[in-house]
Parts: sequence; C-alpha cells; structure tokens
Amino acid sequence: MKAIFFRNRFAVMALWLLGVLYGCALFADFLAPYSYKDEARGFSYCPPTAVHWIENGRLRAPFVYGTKLMFDEFRRRVYAEDRSSIYPLEFFGARVLGVAAPGRMYVLGADSRGRDILSRILYGARISLTIGLIGVAISFALGLIVGGIAGYYGGRIDNILMRMCEVLMMAPGFYLLLALRAAVPDNFNSVQVYFSIVIILSVIGWAGLARVVRGMCLSLRERDYVLAARTFGLSDLQIIVRHILPHTVAYSIAAVMLSIPGYILGESALSLIGLGIQDPYASWGNMLSDAMSIVRIQFAPWILWPAFFIFLSVVCFNVIGDALRDALDPLLKRETFEGRG
Repeated sequence: MKAIFFRNRFAVMALWLLGVLYGCALFADFLAPYSYKDEARGFSYCPPTAVHWIENGRLRAPFVYGTKLMFDEFRRRVYAEDRSSIYPLEFFGARVLGVAAPGRMYVLGADSRGRDILSRILYGARISLTIGLIGVAISFALGLIVGGIAGYYGGRIDNILMRMCEVLMMAPGFYLLLALRAAVPDNFNSVQVYFSIVIILSVIGWAGLARVVRGMCLSLRERDYVLAARTFGLSDLQIIVRHILPHTVAYSIAAVMLSIPGYILGESALSLIGLGIQDPYASWGNMLSDAMSIVRIQFAPWILWPAFFIFLSVVCFNVIGDALRDALDPLLKRETFEGRG
C-alpha cells in the first residue's frame, strides 16, 4: 500500500504542501511579520511592498522604502514609495522577517484595516486547517461506532440508526449548517464559536460514513473469526471494536481524507457570511468577507489570497484522498472477496 501511494508524485507533492501549510500554522507566531490584529489604518488596502537590493546603483542588504499615501483626481488611494525613508529587512529577531517601526512591509498586501494579509493567512490557517482535522476525528468516531453497532446487531436497532442517518443526509447540507449555527447563542466568544462549528460540522458529516460502515459490518459479522469470538465468550462490544471495526479502517481512512475539504469549506462559508469566526481573529473565510465587493477586488486584488490557500488545501486533500483510495483498493477488494468466501 505504501509503495503504491508514494509512486503517485502528485500525492507526494500534495502531502509536502500540506506539511508546509500545517508547519506554517504551527509556527505562525514566529513566521508572521505582524500579529493577526496589528492594524495601521493609514495603510488601508496597501499593495504588496517591493523589496530592493540596489540603492543609487550599489548593491546592499535587502530593504524596503517607506510608503506614502496620496489621492488621485477620483479621490482614490494611491500608494507610492517614499525614497527618503529606508528600512532594512530584519531577519530572525522576534519574528523571522520584519522591518523597524515606523516602517511597514506587506508581502501580500494589506486589508481594509491595514493589517498584513500574510500574517493573517498564517494565523488563519490555525483555524481553517485544524477545524477539518478535529471535526473529521469526531465524525470518524461517530460513523464507526454507529455503523458498527447497526451492522452487527441488525434488526430494529439497525432500522432506527439508519433512519436517523437518512434524516441527516436528506436535509441540504448548507441549510442544515445554517440552521444548527442559528441555535448557537450570540454571546459566544470566538473560541466557543470555533468549537461550536466543529461540533456542527461533525454532526452533519458522520451519517454517510456510518451507512457505508454498516454495510461492511453486515458482511463481516458472518465471518468465522467473529463466530469463534462469540464461542470464546467475548462481549458484543469487544467483538465490534477488536474484530469488526478494524477491517473497515482501510475504507474509512480514504473516506475521511476526502471529507476534510468539506469541513474547510463549511467553516469558510460560515465565516464569509459573518456566522463563523469573528474579527479580530483570523480565518481564511472571514478574511474573504473583504472580497465580497467587485469594486474592492478590482482595486485591491490581493485580498483574494485567502481564496487561493483554501483552493490549494482542498485540492491537496482531494489528491491525497484519491491516492489513498487507489492504494487501499486491493485491500478493500480482498476484504470483499474474503467476506463472500
């Protein structure tokens, strides 16, 4: 299985990219040039800052010029370099990269409040990327437990649990997401909202996995080793946990990996419309709220950077999920064949 996965160069590349993204999120306090809430209103929608190595025809250490704000004839903001002010880049101080005050350096530009977009993307990755992992861990556990119990016992228990799953799957996902979010009190802080969104996304996402696991368990419960475990007097819980569910993990891992993008997009959608993580805390979704105006996008296209990182992470998870499914396919076929045998 491992050899099949690592022969897929796109999957390996996606794994490395995700590793970089999660590493940047983990060390955001050190990598980000500024804090996620560091504002400079005088630099609203400031474009990316150019880094220079040459001054008056001579090569020198990298630096940035100061920035001055002007207005054109249409009263639009225009930023220009102030060549009278030079700020050398500072490496590996309190942060990896920065410039001394009052200078400002915007690698990817600034948002409406003059906050550094790169810094907020790094801090926002902590929310947008971890919410998928935590949420999928909860839904993974729920799906395995509910599907395992339904498939092992069958009968009335199976009918009740599967009808519950079908009710959840029947409702349109986004509208169910909005309905559950509306039940969260308005006085919750951002940390409480974060965990509320995790729970909401987990409640929506476990039903599909439970149905598939239940179908696999219906076959697995008739195998000889399950009958032998009953003969030795093992409890139903021990049989389900030790002898049935481990044989569904091959499918579940691929399914879970493919479901993580849904959690990222769900959080981004809620934050985008103002029902998720609130300012000043950063997430990729609420950063995109600045991009809901065509006029803003036209004059400050760099505010779309969070969308690029959402797209990149979703594609990476899908590529890895597809590669895992292909790598685990022989195992799944073998399990199916043995079950029929």
